Amino acid sequence: MKILLIEDEPDLGAIIQTSLSHHQYVVDWAVDGKSGWEYLSYDRDIYSLAIIDWMLPKISGVELCQRLRSQKYTIPILMLTARDRMEDKITGLDAGADDYLVKPFGMEELLARLRALQRRAPTFQPDRLQLGNLRLDYGNNALVITDKQDKEHSTGLTAKEFQLLEYLMQHPDRTLTHDQIRHRIWSFDSESASNVVAAQIRLLRKKLAEAGCANSLETVRGFGYRLNSIHK
Repeated sequence: MKILLIEDEPDLGAIIQTSLSHHQYVVDWAVDGKSGWEYLSYDRDIYSLAIIDWMLPKISGVELCQRLRSQKYTIPILMLTARDRMEDKITGLDAGADDYLVKPFGMEELLARLRALQRRAPTFQPDRLQLGNLRLDYGNNALVITDKQDKEHSTGLTAKEFQLLEYLMQHPDRTLTHDQIRHRIWSFDSESASNVVAAQIRLLRKKLAEAGCANSLETVRGFGYRLNSIHK
């Protein structure tokens, strides 16, 4: 899952980004409202959630929420702020925020609120994502494959392999371009090499082959990659 964090406090932003990355979220971090708007405008489907601070330079968090909702953006928004008066909470929620978290806060509470927003989102995925005989187990970070005898075989995945396979499984039988995958799985400011997608595809394909799904992940020459629906 990819999250946009818009926070102008360097220390807090770094803590949030690091913590979310450890929990396997892909995080882009903008430090002002204008940059945040540009990130969101680039591709309105790339982010699953936005964390927006109230007091931002250039465009405030409240104004940004209002702009997003006026442009029919449905992305769930968690607003961060030191303002704890009831009137402020009402203002933030009326501006378009879905939840409101008062500073200072603990990271466990932030993570719990993100999970709650995910559950309420239209694109919410349960603890398991199924495609044919492939199943992603979010709790164990594993790929589970059911063979023709209905026996399950579990394969551990790295964070990037998990994120890549999740994205492919969410779009079965559809060719995803190199850029679509890179923008979804890596943050914009990451220093990823130009061949990072191809390299990650090779690693994932190897694990799929070892698990008996050698032909499931297809390279569509000149376009990108496609995960074909697989059945026992």
